[in-house]
Amino acid sequence: MAVSLKEPQDGDLAEVSEINVTPFIDVILVLLIIFMVAAPLSTVDVAVDLPVSNAQPQPRPEKPVFLTVKQDLSLALGNDSVAREHLQDVLDRQTGHDREQRVFLRADGAVAYRELMEVMNSLRQAGYLKIALVGLEDTGQGATKP
Repeated sequence: MAVSLKEPQDGDLAEVSEINVTPFIDVILVLLIIFMVAAPLSTVDVAVDLPVSNAQPQPRPEKPVFLTVKQDLSLALGNDSVAREHLQDVLDRQTGHDREQRVFLRADGAVAYRELMEVMNSLRQAGYLKIALVGLEDTGQGATKP
């Protein structure tokens, strides 16, 4: 509340009911500048170079099923090449129609994320919902092993 220092005629100080908006405008302008600087920083697209995993490796099944996406986007089940349209049939033969068996998916580093997702969608449509992504193990000594 603001008070006028002029002496009124009746001896009492009169209240001034006007709001001083200058400090309010200063605060708003400072907030505006902060948001103008901070907003572009939160929406920057950054190239992602994913690190190797340091998670403890899980025990391998007795006969794992490895599906590999090669650099030329062709598929290989184990060591044998597989056409995308025959993926379900070949997987059913190799797993004995056991769709609860985990499929280990490997991909070359040059394979686009979109292509990897298409292969995962193909596996899902074939009924294989347990998919494990295979990466390099971080041994902490600079060397990696598959």
